[in-house]
Amino acid sequence: MSVQVSRAVPLKEQSGDARPPVNRSGFDLCTGIYSSVFQLTDHLKVPTDPDLGIASFVLSQFPHPHVAESKLALIDSATNQHLTYAQLHRSIRSLAGGLYHLGVRKGDVVFLLSPNSLLYPTICLAVFSIGAILSTANPINTSSEIAKQVLDSGAKLVISAPEELHKFERIQVPTMVTSRQSKEGNSLSIEELIECGDTHEVPEIKIKQSDTAAVLYSSGTTGTSKGVILTHSNLITTARLVRWYAEETSSVNDVFLGFIPFFHIYGLVFFGYGLSCCGITTVLMRRFDFQEMLKAIQVHKVNNIAAVPPVVLGLVKNCKSNDSLSSVRRIGSGAAPLSKELSEAFRAQFPWVELRQGYGLTESCGAATVFVSDEMAKAHPGSCGSLLPTFSAKVVDMETGLALPPYKEGELSLKGPTIMKGYLGNEEATAATLDKDGWLKTGDLGYFDEDGLLYIVDRVKELIKHNGYQVAPAELEALLLSHPNILDAAVIPVEDEESGQIPMAYVVKAVDSELTPEQVIQFVATQVAPYKKVRRVEFIDAIPKSAAGKILRKQLILQTQRPILSKL
Repeated sequence: MSVQVSRAVPLKEQSGDARPPVNRSGFDLCTGIYSSVFQLTDHLKVPTDPDLGIASFVLSQFPHPHVAESKLALIDSATNQHLTYAQLHRSIRSLAGGLYHLGVRKGDVVFLLSPNSLLYPTICLAVFSIGAILSTANPINTSSEIAKQVLDSGAKLVISAPEELHKFERIQVPTMVTSRQSKEGNSLSIEELIECGDTHEVPEIKIKQSDTAAVLYSSGTTGTSKGVILTHSNLITTARLVRWYAEETSSVNDVFLGFIPFFHIYGLVFFGYGLSCCGITTVLMRRFDFQEMLKAIQVHKVNNIAAVPPVVLGLVKNCKSNDSLSSVRRIGSGAAPLSKELSEAFRAQFPWVELRQGYGLTESCGAATVFVSDEMAKAHPGSCGSLLPTFSAKVVDMETGLALPPYKEGELSLKGPTIMKGYLGNEEATAATLDKDGWLKTGDLGYFDEDGLLYIVDRVKELIKHNGYQVAPAELEALLLSHPNILDAAVIPVEDEESGQIPMAYVVKAVDSELTPEQVIQFVATQVAPYKKVRRVEFIDAIPKSAAGKILRKQLILQTQRPILSKL
C-alpha cells in the first residue's frame, strides 16, 4: 500500500503561528496513515551512499579542524577533565587501530559495561568504525543478568569499568578495563590502547548502511530480554534527526547536561554520537545525583538538559532556589510518560524554562515524536509531540485491525528508517512486532489529535516503568515461582509519584507457610538489579487467569485500587 504523505512547512518558517498548517494532523483518510508534517531540508537528508557507517558519518560532521582544536566536545562534571572535538577525533581513530590490532573484526560483538565517562563515546564510535557491533548494559545489573546478555549477544570482547570487572569472573570472554590504574596482569587498558593505537593502521573496512551496528537489550511484552538489532542506517538517520532538532531549537554554543545513562538508547543517541554531529558541548555526569546536577548546571552554565520525569518531579519538589536553573533554557523529557499535572507544575515554578516531552523506543532507535515549538508544548500538556521527519504512524483498533482517525484510541504502530532490523535470534518475536510492510507494533495505546500530536494513554504491553527503566513482570514472576513456598504469583504496576510505577507482587503461598511479605521482597532483591525490586507484596488465594491461562492483570490492578483484604 502506498502512503500519501501530507507535507507542511516547518514551525520555524511560520510567522506568528506555532501550529502546523493544514493538513495539521498529517492524517490520510484513504490510507489511515499519519505522516510527519515536517521534512528534512536538503542538507539534512539521510545520505544515500550504501557504503557508509555511522562512525565515518559522525566524524565527517565534526567542526572544521581549526575550530575542533579548541571547541569542547565533552566535560566531566566531577573532575573537570575535558576533550575537544579534535582530541575526540584522534581518540576514536587511535582506539579503532588498537582494537583492530588486538583482533577485533567486522561483525564481532563488543560488550560495554560502564557508567558515563569521557571514554564512552570514544569506545562506541571506535567499535562502529571497524565494523564491530556494540552491545551495552546497565552497570547496576547483577552478574547473572550480565552473563545472560554476554552469552546471548555472542560477545567476543568485554570492555568494563574497573568497579564492574568482578561481574565477568565466570565469563570466558576476553576482558579489558577502561582505566590504566586498575588493569590486571599485563593486559592493556582502553586508555593505554588509545595512547598507542595511532601506531596501528586499520585497513579499509567496507561497511554498509544495512550492516548491524548495535545490539541493545529491551524487554518485550513476554517479559523475556531481547536484543534489538540496529543498523548503521538506523543510527545515521537518528543522527540526522538530532541535527535537525538542534537546528530548529538550539545553537552550537549551547551546553547540554548528560546524566541520562549512555547505555540506554536515549543516552546513546544524544550523547554517544548525536550531539557530536552538531558541534555542541556536553557536560557529563558519571551517575545521577540531584545536588551534583544543580552544581554542574551553575558551574558550566548549562542551558539544555535531557531528563526523565523523576528529575522533573525532583526539580519541582526540591529546587528551593530558582537561581539554580537560571541558565537553563530547555528541558526535554523522555523514557517514561510525563503527566499533564507535573508539566503544569514545572512551568508554573520555572516559567522561563521550556519543557518538552518526546517519545521513542529502543526498537525505533529512540526516535518517534518530539515538540519543536514551546508554544505547542504549553498548549498540549501530556502530549509527546509531533512525528519526527521521515516517520509515519497508524493507530489501530485492536479488535477490528482498522486504522483510526484523530482522537480515536488504539495501538500505535510506527514506520520509518530508524525502525530496528529485528530481535537477535528471535524470529517469532520479530514477526510479532514487525509486519511484512515494516510497521513496528509499539504495544502502546494512544491517539493523535487534530494537530498531529501524539498522546500515550496506556500501555498494551505489561512492562512496568520504574524511574525510566523497563521492568518485565514475567521475569519477576519466574523468579518468585522458584521460591519453595510460593505456588503462584503475578506482578503488576502500581502508580508511584516519585518513580512513575513500582512493581507489586500478588503471591499464592504454600499451605501452612509462614512466609512474610518482607521475606518475599528480600528474596527478589538479592537476585535482581535495584530498579527491578518488588516494592510491595500482597498474599492472595488464587491468581485470576483467563481460560487460556493468561494472567488477568487488570483485575489485580483494579483490586489494588480498592482496599485489599489480604489473607496473611
